[in-house]
Amino acid sequence: MNPVGLLTVLTEGYERVSMHGVRRELVEEQAKALGLPLHVVYLPKQCSNEEYERRMGETVKCFLERGIRGWVFGDVWLEEVRKYREEKLLAGGAIGYFPLWGKGSNRLMGEFLSAGFRAVVVCVDGRVLSPSFLGREVNRDFLGELPASVDLAGERGEYHCFVWDGPIFKRPVLFERGEIVRRGNFYFCDLLPV
Repeated sequence: MNPVGLLTVLTEGYERVSMHGVRRELVEEQAKALGLPLHVVYLPKQCSNEEYERRMGETVKCFLERGIRGWVFGDVWLEEVRKYREEKLLAGGAIGYFPLWGKGSNRLMGEFLSAGFRAVVVCVDGRVLSPSFLGREVNRDFLGELPASVDLAGERGEYHCFVWDGPIFKRPVLFERGEIVRRGNFYFCDLLPV
């Protein structure tokens, strides 16, 4: 497969990745460092599932009209998430690819780190993980300190990251750690572009 772009979802008015809180500028720099165009789907604040599905459906349809049928997802093992993507987002002839599926979080995180990828924690679910993990680099020490109830890859949404360097990057994406904020049960570490 030949990747033709990256797709992200930003919240209208915030210009940030909807669940991660990462600024648009950093995601744009990430796409440039990977040498791929970035495509953005904007979602309203407090977006309903119906509105999410409508906007994503329109996006998929636009790509299908351009002859782009394949969509790659990073899901590892949550059956209901994969089923949702296949039934709701990939209707109308799109094909989903799940290259990480079933490999196991331990194995994947080991391969991720061994390959030389670098990531920083930008969001944690405060119900299952302490905000003290925010802003930390994902490395073997970080993984070793996670509670046993937390999936090593954060597959259940325990934590979210921003990948800023690795073997497929032309250059690292530079940033500084900013303030930590709380929104409901979630804590975010703001990353400031350098």
